[in-house]
Amino acid sequence: MSHPSNSLPRCGLPRRLAAIVYDAMLLIAVLLLASLVALPILGDAPSTLQLLLFRLYLVVVSFGFFAWFWLHGGQTLGMRAWRIRLQRKDGGPITPWQALLRFLVAILSWLPFGLGFLWSLIDRERLTWHDRYSLSELVVLPKKEKLNRPAVR
Repeated sequence: MSHPSNSLPRCGLPRRLAAIVYDAMLLIAVLLLASLVALPILGDAPSTLQLLLFRLYLVVVSFGFFAWFWLHGGQTLGMRAWRIRLQRKDGGPITPWQALLRFLVAILSWLPFGLGFLWSLIDRERLTWHDRYSLSELVVLPKKEKLNRPAVR
């Protein structure tokens, strides 16, 4: 049975956090590789400006990681593992602007002890701060039905 995108159930906090753990492991690997590229440029004694630019570079790499997945199918690898998809409220794919807003507000959602994420526990629509601000939502995809295949003899 197929479900219209805008009638899928919203994702709850435990499933979100599970996907975040998966994605964090992959993002750490990506940031390590990005750091290896930047280390020769930084040298042994980087200046304060170089360190600031390095941190900004890592934030841009992080945004690139998430935005690429969100804009190409609406799922990071962690979201795919937990059957979660990011979409606009009408069920369509998000825009680059929504991806940027979502990324920036998600950072703010973590800062006050994760309050922006915990907000979904009291929100009547189960939305986080970054869901609301970017006009997007996470939905849970249905399990794929198993195909009835004849037994091989």
